[in-house]
Amino acid sequence: MLKLLLEKFKESSQSVIPIIILVAVLNFTIAKLSNWSFVLFLVSSVLMIIGIALFNLGVDISLIPIGEHIGSTLVKSRNLVLIVILTFVVGCFVTVAEPDLALLAAQITGVPDAAIIAAVAIGVGLALVGAFLRILFQWRLSYILIGCYVLAFILSGFTNTNFLSIAWESGAVTTGPIMVPFVMALGLGLASVRGDKASEEDSFGLVALTLIGPILAVLILGMFFTPAGESNLAIPELQSFKDIVSLYLRGTPEYFSQVAIALFPILLVFAIFQVLKLKLKRKAILQIIAGTVYTFFGLVIFLASANLGFMPAGYALGSAMINNAHWVLLILVGFAMGYFVVAAEPAVFVLKRQVDEVTAGAISPKSMGLGLSIGVGTSVALAMVRVLTGWSLFYFVLLGYGLVIILTFLAPRLFTSIAFDSGAVASGPLAATFMLPFAIGASETLGGNIFTDAFGIVALVALTPVIVLLIFGVAFNIRARKAAKEMAVPAEDTIIELDYVAEAPDANETPE
Repeated sequence: MLKLLLEKFKESSQSVIPIIILVAVLNFTIAKLSNWSFVLFLVSSVLMIIGIALFNLGVDISLIPIGEHIGSTLVKSRNLVLIVILTFVVGCFVTVAEPDLALLAAQITGVPDAAIIAAVAIGVGLALVGAFLRILFQWRLSYILIGCYVLAFILSGFTNTNFLSIAWESGAVTTGPIMVPFVMALGLGLASVRGDKASEEDSFGLVALTLIGPILAVLILGMFFTPAGESNLAIPELQSFKDIVSLYLRGTPEYFSQVAIALFPILLVFAIFQVLKLKLKRKAILQIIAGTVYTFFGLVIFLASANLGFMPAGYALGSAMINNAHWVLLILVGFAMGYFVVAAEPAVFVLKRQVDEVTAGAISPKSMGLGLSIGVGTSVALAMVRVLTGWSLFYFVLLGYGLVIILTFLAPRLFTSIAFDSGAVASGPLAATFMLPFAIGASETLGGNIFTDAFGIVALVALTPVIVLLIFGVAFNIRARKAAKEMAVPAEDTIIELDYVAEAPDANETPE
């Protein structure tokens, strides 16, 4: 356990340290924070590293096993109606527990937090039901995603303008540190019972659908609500280290109840399954209880450090950049922020290893990492351009996902599944806790509309990895065809080898 905990500390440090270095450089050059505000940020950084480490450890030994057990038990029941209902309920409960969603809802003034969270939860629940039915009936993921994104483009023309960016933001924010591992574990549980070769591909596709589900739900919500006003972010006035301690003592208790309420439904569902179906042994139950404790305290520390330290620092730096630096520097800082954060994201290392294994080394982790870093850096830079110009997010997602739809017909099927899930990898916890407040601070200082100009940065961060992975998939297909031609082997045979986790397509079938 100690070795695993130390590994989690290493991973969380790798995620947070690039932001610490970037903030320190900005603070001592062009975007000066007050001395005690900078100290607050450093204290919050240490706490965030601890919180993320404890939280990730708890997820590994608690929430992921819960997801796998629930998924496999649901399929074994062979009651389709029961499976659909419980999958929907589990999806809603897991969404409510997602910390990044609570952070997003708190930044949307003029709309009740409960309305945002409920809409997203319903969207995820319905998406999980659709994902299960796809697994059951072997529907093609690319066709479903194309239909969903076309529907999202249509709904974008009818929703409130101020809600458009929030809707596209909600999908990327929802697929956070609780949602992604739990849903993938649930997918493995659902797919493994079937026992055929498509189970791995199916588990990847689940996250892709839980990203588009909330977008559709919030676009519909935007037809009934109008966000208005400025953000509720504020820079605390601090005069001493005692003020920092007092700030945490006053602010932390509310997160204990918030996290308890968020985790309770998941644990209740698991308890019911344990009593009625699972009958896990005492050792397994004790491990899950220990993991839940780690998850609870890690989540409390994460939320406290994000709300009290990270978000105010991001907001202050965005404002200072507008006041003290040329607009070109704002774009360059945005690129650097995205580039270095995704390069240090632990989940990115897992993604690079997956692609390396799937392609038998044809796509190296180094080239994949460079592509993702450049892609996400470009996303944040474009988000800064939106802050400066007020360009609508709709045009970016229309062009971006339009390109994605075209690429899905050219890349291998497994690459399509992994690509859509990769957006969740890039939009990690720092996107909502630092990058979004940074954009809001810059937008408000310029006098812009934060709902149309600042929101949407996480959506862009989640979009570019999809494009990058699909481009690598197309490149792999081209290489495979070229190698097959040189060896006088039908190119389809090579592609089938890549899609070893999926059903072998016909020789004349166009790979996705």
